[in-house]
Amino acid sequence: MTTNAISRRTTIAAVLALGTSVALAACSDPEEKTTTATIAPQQGEAKAQVVRYDTSPSQTLRVKGTYDAAIAAKLPPALRKRGSIIVGNGSAGGGIPPLGFTATDNKTPVGVELDIAYLISNVLGLKPQVQTTSFENLFVGVDSGKYDVALSNVGVSELRKEKYDFATYRLGLHAFEVKKGSPIRVKGPADLAGKRVAVGSGTLQEDILLRWNAENVKAGRAPIKVSYYQNASDYYLALASGRIDVYLGPNPSATYHVATDGKTQIVGTVSSSYPVQGKVGVLTKKGNALAPVIQQALNKTIADGTYAKVLKRWGLSSEAVPKSELNPPGLPKPAKK
Repeated sequence: MTTNAISRRTTIAAVLALGTSVALAACSDPEEKTTTATIAPQQGEAKAQVVRYDTSPSQTLRVKGTYDAAIAAKLPPALRKRGSIIVGNGSAGGGIPPLGFTATDNKTPVGVELDIAYLISNVLGLKPQVQTTSFENLFVGVDSGKYDVALSNVGVSELRKEKYDFATYRLGLHAFEVKKGSPIRVKGPADLAGKRVAVGSGTLQEDILLRWNAENVKAGRAPIKVSYYQNASDYYLALASGRIDVYLGPNPSATYHVATDGKTQIVGTVSSSYPVQGKVGVLTKKGNALAPVIQQALNKTIADGTYAKVLKRWGLSSEAVPKSELNPPGLPKPAKK
């Protein structure tokens, strides 16, 4: 990867906590529709949480929002007339649970990001039309008008804010996942010196890794050996076989995998927008007046408790925000060279 390519990446850095512990309670057969797991207390939580993951296409456990005519009246006229909102979600190719992934029918997208999309749509009185794609194509889709919004664990960054508006709905955390029993613990760049670390291309996690690698090289430490794969199953196969030492990915997916697989563990987490707390937001084209309406819809769900129920059912209560913000401070732009 060239220096120019790296400088264009948006990113994160800064470890928030070491060792998010997630314990396996029970795993169901892959063909069953639910999996029950116990998640040990995470940030700000006092006790463990029992989660019943629903992977069925029917999603009978999905939380429903309450229509608000006053908020819906503020929608752009074209959306009100259409009566639907087109949501781009990066869960193509099976996706990554519990963010966005394919249900047991092998075609229906489900997950916390889909639940948030439905919750917002309920408040606005719109029918959600979810279209799945790869993560990098979400931005292309919003640019072209193919999608009204992108809702797929998109972190807020100052660079992205030049082209897009954000209405936040979750904290941005990423996790370092290793094989169970590994002695590796991650507090900072030095802990990854010489390690084989896999990460998704074009993600904020990738930029963390590239920046940490630059710090290691500058300090005279061994460089990080960065690897890329096509999908989540490839990353975990590489981890299981010993081809990589660490996988850096979104904290929600790491939490889910540790809880339902039981063969890996989380050994460190990082904020997605150091030096500020990273936030994940619904992304829209800049200035199209949609983000403020989505922000109001989200704040209604936070106030009435439906938002908290959505995060709880996917084991992500620790990533809840007290309110939705419009374009808050995000990941700083890369320093000019």
